[in-house]
Amino acid sequence: MKYSFIIPVYNRPDEVDELLDSLTKQSLRDFEVVVVEDGSSVSCKDVADKYVSLLNIHYYSKPNSGPGQTRNYGVERANGEYMLILDSDCILPETYLEEVEKELNRKEADA
Repeated sequence: MKYSFIIPVYNRPDEVDELLDSLTKQSLRDFEVVVVEDGSSVSCKDVADKYVSLLNIHYYSKPNSGPGQTRNYGVERANGEYMLILDSDCILPETYLEEVEKELNRKEADA
């Protein structure tokens, strides 16, 4: 697994749905998605479950601790060589990961 998208989320299932939909359209497919629910009262588990057959997706729920710790929680559970952390309100163009790959092939990066 080359890439892991880490998505911390707090009470934003509609946003997560749009983001996950954009990830299904990526031209490069060597990635997993790690959704971490940060103590939300409005869960996005049903949204994440909707994408199980379309994405390599993992859903976690934990008590609220804020975005930093939630990102770290996701990174600790991810399997990718590179971690891409996205806020739940992002929508990615279809060639996003392809462009990341091109840049990494041009000049390797570790941060």
